[in-house]
Amino acid sequence: MQSIVSKVVFRGIETLDVSVQVHMSNGLPAMAIVGLADKAVAESKERVRAALSSLGLALPAKRIAVNLSPADLLKEGAHFDLPIAMGLLTAMGVLPSDCLSEHILLGELSLDGSVRQVTGILPAALHAKASNRHLVCPAQNGAEAAWAGDLTVLAPENLTQLINHLRGAQLLSAPIARAEPMTQEGPDLADLKGQETARRALEIAAAGGHNLLMVGPPGAGKSMLASRLPSLLPPLSPAESLQATMIHSIAGALPASGLIQ
Repeated sequence: MQSIVSKVVFRGIETLDVSVQVHMSNGLPAMAIVGLADKAVAESKERVRAALSSLGLALPAKRIAVNLSPADLLKEGAHFDLPIAMGLLTAMGVLPSDCLSEHILLGELSLDGSVRQVTGILPAALHAKASNRHLVCPAQNGAEAAWAGDLTVLAPENLTQLINHLRGAQLLSAPIARAEPMTQEGPDLADLKGQETARRALEIAAAGGHNLLMVGPPGAGKSMLASRLPSLLPPLSPAESLQATMIHSIAGALPASGLIQ
C-alpha cells in the first residue's frame, strides 16, 4: 500500500515542492520517517499516531516508511504533520487514493486531532496558485491563504472536518481574506528637534527609495532617526504588501490583520 501527498518547504521566501510518500509493507510494526528530517519532523509520527487514535483509527500492524522527497533537501518544522497523516489515511484506504492529488498540505496536529496554525502559508498559497493546485491549511491561516487570490483553500479546524469534506459528508466554507485599517503607529519625525542634516538625509532616502547607512558613536541619534523613518514612507503597493506579508509569514510574525499594509 502506497500513497503520495504534496508538500512544500521554504528556502528564505522561495517555495520548493516536496512529496510525502507513505509505504506500508509486511514486517515488524514500526514507522520510520526518512529524507533529511529534523527533530520536529521526526517527532511528528507520535503526534500523528495520537491524532489518528483520537479519531478512533489505529495504524495497521505493518512496517510504515514515510519518505520526504527530495531526500537531500532539509525538512524543518511541524507543518509536515498534516500531509503525513493524510498520506497514512490514503494508504490505509480511509480516503480515496486520488482525493489529494491536486492539493498542497500544511499543518501541525494536536494530540486531539485539531489542526494548529503554522508559518509560511501565504508563500505556499501563491505557489499552489502558480502551479494550478489547491491548498489545505489550518483554519487559523485561512484568511492569510485567501490573499493569494483565485485559489481553492480548504481550512479545517480538525482532521474530522477534512476527512468528511474529502468523503463528501461535509462542505468546508472558503475562508475570506481580511484586512484591518492601518493606524499611524510609532514615533513621528515631526517630534524630532534639530539634526537638520540627518533629517534631510532621511527625507531624500525615503523620497527616492535609496539605501541609508548610519554611522556614529552611541547617543548620536541613529536609532532615534531610524525609528522615525517609517513615518516618511508612502503606503505599500499591492505587490509590495504581498511581498512584505510573505516575509512576515515565514518569520511567524504576521499581524492579526493577515496582511502587511
